[in-house]
Amino acid sequence: MMHPTPDHSAADVDSHTLKQWLHDGGEIALLDVREHGQYGESHLFYAVPVPYSRLEVDVTRLAPRRDVRMAVYDEGGADDTAARAARALAALGYSNVHRLAGGIAQWRRDGYAAFAGVNVPSKTFGELAEEVFHTPRIGARELAERQRRGDDLIVLDGRPYAEYQKMSIPGGVCCPNGELALRVHTLAKSPQTTIVINCAGRTRSIIGAQTLINLGVPNPVYALENGTQGWYLEDLRLEHGALRRYGDDISPQDVPALAQRSAALAERHGVPTVSADEVQGWLRDATRSTFVCDVRSAEEYALGTLPGARHTPGGQLIQATDQYVAVRGARIVVFDAEGVRAPVIASWLRLMGWDASVLKEGVRARLECAADETPPPAIRVLDDAALAAAIAHGAQLVDIRPGMRYRDRHIAGASWAIRPRFDRLRLDTTRPVVVLAEDAALAAWAARDLRALGATDISANAGTPAGWSAQGIELESTPAEPSDADCIDYLFFVHDRHDGNKAAARQYLAWETDLVRQIDERERAAYRFTAH
Repeated sequence: MMHPTPDHSAADVDSHTLKQWLHDGGEIALLDVREHGQYGESHLFYAVPVPYSRLEVDVTRLAPRRDVRMAVYDEGGADDTAARAARALAALGYSNVHRLAGGIAQWRRDGYAAFAGVNVPSKTFGELAEEVFHTPRIGARELAERQRRGDDLIVLDGRPYAEYQKMSIPGGVCCPNGELALRVHTLAKSPQTTIVINCAGRTRSIIGAQTLINLGVPNPVYALENGTQGWYLEDLRLEHGALRRYGDDISPQDVPALAQRSAALAERHGVPTVSADEVQGWLRDATRSTFVCDVRSAEEYALGTLPGARHTPGGQLIQATDQYVAVRGARIVVFDAEGVRAPVIASWLRLMGWDASVLKEGVRARLECAADETPPPAIRVLDDAALAAAIAHGAQLVDIRPGMRYRDRHIAGASWAIRPRFDRLRLDTTRPVVVLAEDAALAAWAARDLRALGATDISANAGTPAGWSAQGIELESTPAEPSDADCIDYLFFVHDRHDGNKAAARQYLAWETDLVRQIDERERAAYRFTAH
């Protein structure tokens, strides 16, 4: 039940009521306002990570409707991060914010599950999809042997290009999952060519392979079991810095047949096609949240999109829906330029339980999606030369960049701090403060909290170690500072699996495959496999 709690601009909601809200069919944005590492260690299944250190920068994109039902939580006990977040959300105009009484600690005490990792609903979906569709898979050793024999096969990497470049299967070609429907026929020209889809772990391998099977491609198709991690655990060599990627050689005469194939898939999954006029009406509806999502490549998006539309590359929208949409129960409208990619993405979103539609006119639609974002507070931004002068005149430096970036290289004498823990800083409020951040907007919002601690002369710098060094500013590295315990913005087991840590890779894969055994009946039922 709820009761007013005037000290933190929100009403408390107990665990049992919140659990009901998550399954009552209404819109709800459940925000975990702890830092990324804390979130990744343990969080509620449907929680979206919106760390307090980034709250104002991210929340209006993830939950744009100001009166959406919203719940925030922290660790519980002495942790007051959710209370501070509730006040910040109220200041942004959010009027229906609730705080989980007792935080995640009380949630667990009340008998509800908490989940480790990131993108958990999407990854759970991938594991369930493999079970439901019986997606064929191939092990790393067998693939390596087939490559050695020179079999007719191609390895397609379903991740974004930057991620592919970090590590990839030898000979693999980057073709993000969202591009497969449009481009696979240009990469595997013969129907006899075996296609193997890989990612870093499991989800995108499964979803990419099953996408091709669902589309009815004639080729033999497999998901690479456990992706690059499985390859690495078999002591096989990975490539680093590979540059192979799909080409832009789609013949216009191929598009109608490809679009017809995608439309047939969408129809089988009950995906509506909606007009721009209908979507414009949805955007005017103050009682629902509607996200208009451009699922094309970053290069296409940069050349022009619909006003206010969000860039959500199709494969990533499935893999990490919670990075783009925080409102459970919201409408999602996807579009492309040719009618091939968007219907496939919408079909997966429908299976995931989302109210997803395809915009009929695509990127040519006459549609206005007003971006409702709150500009950051004004703050004086120093360039690197001005920063050097400020240091020479005795300014205090508060470095709020990620903890691992600080460890790697930071300005000598700068104090690392993370916004929820500013009260641990030893500030001399009589001296100027310069906030070092990767984004000046983050520094501007953080400055509000520093002013509450008594600082008055605050400016920002969004430079880099290379730029600082060029100004003669002394840099240093501190591999053990901040300590692992203080790096609450970093999730070690997710990141270390890519850094030569086999134990972390095994732990990650065990976590991923176990997700389906951790969800309850209501969470499983929210996916829509049973109807297909």
